[in-house]
Amino acid sequence: MKNFIAGNTVNQGYYKAFIPNTINRDWKINDMEVISLLSKADRLLGQLDMYSNYVNIDLYLSMHIAKEATQSSRIEGTQTNMEEAFMKKEEIAKEKHDDWEELQNYIAAMNIAVAELQTLPFSSRLIRQTHKILLQGVRGKHKLPGEYRTSQNWIGGATLNDARFIPPPHTEVPALINDLEKFANNDANHLPELLQIALIHYQFETIHPFLDGNGRIGRLLITLYLVNRGVLKRPILYLSDFFGRHRDLYYDNLTLVRTKNDINGWFKFFLTGIIQTAKKGIKTFDNILQLQKTLDEKTNTLGRRAADARKVIARLYVNPVINVAKVEQIIGKSNVSAYKLIASMQQLDILREITGGQWKRMYTFHEYLILFNNE
Repeated sequence: MKNFIAGNTVNQGYYKAFIPNTINRDWKINDMEVISLLSKADRLLGQLDMYSNYVNIDLYLSMHIAKEATQSSRIEGTQTNMEEAFMKKEEIAKEKHDDWEELQNYIAAMNIAVAELQTLPFSSRLIRQTHKILLQGVRGKHKLPGEYRTSQNWIGGATLNDARFIPPPHTEVPALINDLEKFANNDANHLPELLQIALIHYQFETIHPFLDGNGRIGRLLITLYLVNRGVLKRPILYLSDFFGRHRDLYYDNLTLVRTKNDINGWFKFFLTGIIQTAKKGIKTFDNILQLQKTLDEKTNTLGRRAADARKVIARLYVNPVINVAKVEQIIGKSNVSAYKLIASMQQLDILREITGGQWKRMYTFHEYLILFNNE
């Protein structure tokens, strides 16, 4: 990385655009701090991935994806929270409907993209398909969902004249994306995978190939790549929370690559994000196992209702928001039985009522949500 040159600023008439150099080439690491962070990140990712072997990861996957969707969308200005991700549109405040729809699109985009990796490589086609789902029917629906831009865009500022960053002209996008795709699938490239995806994320955000949704797609690609390369068995690591908490540093480090060719600084920031996020993920799974033990002790005090309570809890791990109709369906008993069970679970502080009304009450799996909100 000693001789790394990010690219060139090219005059486009009344503005200057940045055209990054291609990345599908040989790379050599010469920074011992990067190598040290890489070793630590690899070790912690291995520990996190081990949970896939002895915990039913699929049970908790919806929570990981909902958290990522919430955090990633929040960076773009939406105001929804995790609980609302699991509620129906009519169950949330009207002023939040647009934000809720964007959140649901993100969740759908991630789920479909992960499933598509079974038959599709990490590719331009996968990126465009995922982008189409992300923007379908929401605020960016008129900005070419699933298609690369055919005009100039910019980041920050009201116009090109006061923009913080101007990506390459749209005519450069196909070749640059093609190069990124080749790099991502180049098995002859011996650059460690975590540095590969750090480079891919930087390059994607620099190309900024879409008119809208680049940030969300760029963050989503990190997890897709780690799953595609077998670094993770399941999509359980997301960096949006880290990027959101260190937003200025995130943008500063990307900018320093383009202006000072400081790719090692970006690698250090990215690997620090992997390390911190993996540590939190490990802690979350440890806490889930502890919560399960505590809940077993609590439900044992319910006598004949214990078996029904366990059925409800099993569903709550997948969807931590519930109402009486759902409880009826889960336990296969009457409305009265469902209400009595909910009351018992409230007394044990397993469920908490969140609507404050007499009708259409909603309840959350409070302790479980805290594990993800406090990661």
